[in-house]
Amino acid sequence: MIPLKRAPEIEKMRLAGQTAAMILDQLASLVEPGRTTGEIDLAAGKMIASRSAKSAFLGYRGFPGQICISVNEEVVHGIGGSRRLEYGDIVAIDVGVILHGWIGDTARTVACGMISAQKEHLCQVTQRTLSSALALATAGRPLGDLSAYIEAEARRARLNVVKEFVGHGVGRQLHEEPQIPNFGRPGTGPKLKAGMTLAIEPMINLGTSEIKILSDGWTVVTADGSPSAHFEHTILIQPEGPPEILTQLPE
Repeated sequence: MIPLKRAPEIEKMRLAGQTAAMILDQLASLVEPGRTTGEIDLAAGKMIASRSAKSAFLGYRGFPGQICISVNEEVVHGIGGSRRLEYGDIVAIDVGVILHGWIGDTARTVACGMISAQKEHLCQVTQRTLSSALALATAGRPLGDLSAYIEAEARRARLNVVKEFVGHGVGRQLHEEPQIPNFGRPGTGPKLKAGMTLAIEPMINLGTSEIKILSDGWTVVTADGSPSAHFEHTILIQPEGPPEILTQLPE
């Protein structure tokens, strides 16, 4: 069953979403050559604590990091450590926070200095695809329409979506119903309803869609070593019109 949030719960989701968004924005500014992923994870922990929040990831099924930080060929679930960022890397930062019992979940892929044209294309397509898919997230629309759109846009750009890891409902739990694949058929799946809060997160690879998991049991990488990009927002389905993006900072 897909949970529907009521007005008081939605307000708490807004606070958690804005907190996650602010932290992600600050962490993105730390991406620079020479800095380690562990240093960024440590900074994330301090930022989360300073807002009286907790990491939604730390300890989740044993995950050891405050955030997920994934570099180049790493798709998702990268663990901060001794890897030192290099000029030309792309770095996916995934932030989940728990504030007053509710979760905000958001991700962005950040360039470390100037990046190659191929990486730039990959990041632009993934970010644009997320933005356009969110506009489709209207009450009454089948969820499969979003999934199919993400896959079609990736293929149109000669890129490939990751199929083993998906978006999801989010609220009191990090992973609620429904699962939201980045591939599928239009007209399928449950119909979106006002009050649903969903984490939509395209993961798109420059090369093959195939992935593997490293020996740490967490870090997902592309099977061919090609770069991957990841963008994510938590959204609220509205009674009419496009969704409210809970993890988007005001302009």
